[in-house]
Amino acid sequence: MLAIVIPYYKLIFFEETLKSLSGQTDKRFRVYIGNDASPEDPSQLLEQYKGRFDFLYQSFQNNLGSISLAKHWDRCIALTGDEKWIMILGDDDYLDQNIVKAWYENHGTFDNKTHIVRYAAKRVGERNSNNTNFYTHPVWEKAADSYFRRVKGETRSSLSEYVFSKESYLKYGFKSYPLAWHSDDKAWLDFSNKKSIYSINESTVFVRISDFSITGKTDNEAVKNKAAEDFYKDILIQNFDIFDKNQRLELLYIYEVAIIKNRNLNLKDWLFLIQLYLKNFRVVPFFKCIRRFLISIKS
Repeated sequence: MLAIVIPYYKLIFFEETLKSLSGQTDKRFRVYIGNDASPEDPSQLLEQYKGRFDFLYQSFQNNLGSISLAKHWDRCIALTGDEKWIMILGDDDYLDQNIVKAWYENHGTFDNKTHIVRYAAKRVGERNSNNTNFYTHPVWEKAADSYFRRVKGETRSSLSEYVFSKESYLKYGFKSYPLAWHSDDKAWLDFSNKKSIYSINESTVFVRISDFSITGKTDNEAVKNKAAEDFYKDILIQNFDIFDKNQRLELLYIYEVAIIKNRNLNLKDWLFLIQLYLKNFRVVPFFKCIRRFLISIKS
């Protein structure tokens, strides 16, 4: 069976989420809702959905998401039972009616061949405006290639779009970055465990971008920038080998830019980068890095 985990905090769009679960044409799933000590109690709303789909609700006494959102995801996942596959669904996102049906229809194709399954996605605004892009994906795709399509602006990626194996989650876990910014990106590189991602394009997850969402907010850019620096450093140390040479060289420059958004590069940063440029040597990228290093010394 499929577990759908909802780390709950905001009520404003939550009914839309519950409606989409109630409307699933295939009921072979169980929902686990973890309330992160929210001041907005969803209990009355949840009462209306009792018997309409199978769910467990847990209200936690301490607010963990403000300290580590990824750790709140962890304690919500800990509520699950013996399900082998997990979706983390945002409390402001929602599903089309055939998400679960499509899951079981495709299960025989991807079972034992992947640790990550993703759906097509549509971005919606605060008023469910559907004028943003619709994203589908290659049926089978390496995690590294998937991430680079995002880097190049060819696609978007949000936590709710993915289903992952509990086995891989227990092996790697979520990396706790500030605001959990890039925590999902890191997870797909880790959880894939060098297997390709399988995509179900005939069913859609609707991901809401609003002033209430971390993605939609603009007053947290400094925190996001720090998380990005940490994320790219971790990729260079832990996941570098899954990328091809062109991608590795691009990642080195992306990491350099991520540092600059927060601070000036120090000698340790430059030596780390130069060493990796040498290991992935190409004349132009290497000497451009050396040039930037020399300029930084003089400035």
